[in-house]
Amino acid sequence: MFDSNNVKNLLLEFAGILALAIAIFLLVQTFAVKAIVDGSSMEPNLSHGQKILVNKVAYLFSEPGRGDIIVFDPPVSSQNDYIKRVIGLPGEVIEIKDGIVYIHQTDGNTIPLDESAYISDKPTYTFTSEKIPEDHYFVLGDNRNNSGDSHYGWFVARSSIAGKAWFSYSPLSDFGLVPNYSFE
Repeated sequence: MFDSNNVKNLLLEFAGILALAIAIFLLVQTFAVKAIVDGSSMEPNLSHGQKILVNKVAYLFSEPGRGDIIVFDPPVSSQNDYIKRVIGLPGEVIEIKDGIVYIHQTDGNTIPLDESAYISDKPTYTFTSEKIPEDHYFVLGDNRNNSGDSHYGWFVARSSIAGKAWFSYSPLSDFGLVPNYSFE
């Protein structure tokens, strides 16, 4: 026979697990959006078809930082959001020459960016941006030579940013935190 206490405990445990699953689902739906990497522009760090969660609230109380991977509505016509790495901040000028990205900062300093931690191929092109407007960012794909990004002359408006790439959930071989990088 069934022991009514065992059945009751089993039902309570199941209800608790179900409530936890619903709470997690609601939290993810509220604070994150799903994105799928389209193309090879972020290789070797993000691959075509990789599925990630984007933290929608990451920039509520702070600004995007150099090295952050962001998801945004591109300023060029596209059906999909873009996923790129923030390189230049408002007020700066970006220069790319001899495979090195230089940041001409607002204080007058010029610094070469050490990107060895996240890119495998240096850019083969030369480029100098205009001064990055207020509330705009300069972004590049990690696959520098195969990316439609700010080196084509456009910037990303702060209002176009959906959030910060946060967590990869598919394929399982890429399960884990997205490789954002801090230059601080």
